[in-house]
Amino acid sequence: MTETTGTGDDPAADPETTVGSSDAGVVQLLGLVVATLTLVTAAVPLGQGMEPGADIDALAVVATTLAALFATVAFLGRRFALLRGRTSGPLAAGSGLVTLLLSGYAINRGATGAVDLPVPGLEPIPSMAATFVLGAAVVGLGVADAASLSAHEVKRRTLRLVEAIAVGVLGLLAIAIAMNLLAVPAFALLGDLSELQLQLLSYLAFAVGLGSVAAGYLAWYDRDRSFLDLAVPTLRDAGWTIAGLIVLFVVLLAGSWVMSATGMEAADHGTILAVEENPELLWVILPAMFLVVGPFEELLYRNVVQKSLYETFSRYGAVVVTSVAFALVHAQAYATAGAGLLLASLAMVFGLSLVLGTIYERTENLLVPAIAHGAFNAVQFTMVVLW
Repeated sequence: MTETTGTGDDPAADPETTVGSSDAGVVQLLGLVVATLTLVTAAVPLGQGMEPGADIDALAVVATTLAALFATVAFLGRRFALLRGRTSGPLAAGSGLVTLLLSGYAINRGATGAVDLPVPGLEPIPSMAATFVLGAAVVGLGVADAASLSAHEVKRRTLRLVEAIAVGVLGLLAIAIAMNLLAVPAFALLGDLSELQLQLLSYLAFAVGLGSVAAGYLAWYDRDRSFLDLAVPTLRDAGWTIAGLIVLFVVLLAGSWVMSATGMEAADHGTILAVEENPELLWVILPAMFLVVGPFEELLYRNVVQKSLYETFSRYGAVVVTSVAFALVHAQAYATAGAGLLLASLAMVFGLSLVLGTIYERTENLLVPAIAHGAFNAVQFTMVVLW
């Protein structure tokens, strides 16, 4: 969780003054419990034994366990006033982030483990997957401890995160509903549709679905069109668009290099697979990137969700939270392989979303991330055909 810009219910207090308060104690206790659970789930594969020859996997699991141990010690020291908030918070958050990254790497490498649930009939859950989720919670609680957030503020921020994810899920459902509604008259008028026509119909449903959710969200919070940041791009905006596009490709190349160097693999986007099978789809896909995907995804996630989160989080905190939601809802686009490959792809999406969120925050003009987003996608799909 991230500190607010002054709109929270409780002003930020000095970490030393909140150690003994019951409200701060709740956050610290929760952090200790979650970190301890993370430590337990991280160590499960070691207790169950690693497969022969899985030296790299075992090393990843050991490193994940040690990172979780550091987070637990940080919260333990904070809980018993052995560490100060400005020390324990960053240490816990940093250890949680390392736990998150290492557990993701372990999952990609095939190290999972299993945790039996004390409920009859339920299947065991992969321990590394649990570690990954719990590690994310440790990061948030560590930041909350560093910022001396109250339990109420932690709850409020968590609910806003859940809301952002729910909006993204509603967007996916709205697209599916719009596709079904549009398909009925399309098939009635045209009969069997070609692959190009189906692709065109899907992008029309994409615009209707995301546009409807964005409009509904604004209506729910009683916001009018003045909330939308639409303006003729200035030279400064053009500079941010170009710079953002460059950084997007830097992030993509850097992420690809890291994955290659560490032996990780990522799943292919469903649209990339479709273009590989039928390059003619580019006649529809390329214009759609600029006219539909870029504008409508940025409308919902940046101008609607991210901007609304400014009321609860700091501006850069809102960028991070929105990027979490943005990455999660893209899971269906990469659901072509196992959990490890999917996780690596979503990590890349998260990094790219941070760039788009930042250039929107800096320019406050929806067209800037929309153009950068559309151009980035268009170049990627074109390269699939050319290479």
